[in-house]
Amino acid sequence: MGNYTYRPQYGIIVICKCESEQAEIYETLRKLGLTLKVVCV
Repeated sequence: MGNYTYRPQYGIIVICKCESEQAEIYETLRKLGLTLKVVCV
């Protein structure tokens, strides 16, 4: 695998009803200082 160093990461997926709920939850968690990544599947 070359010089790749594996670093485990842990996460939680929150299922939202709609885009506006996703935005609201994102802002709430961001204000808590969490590192976030937004996805749409």
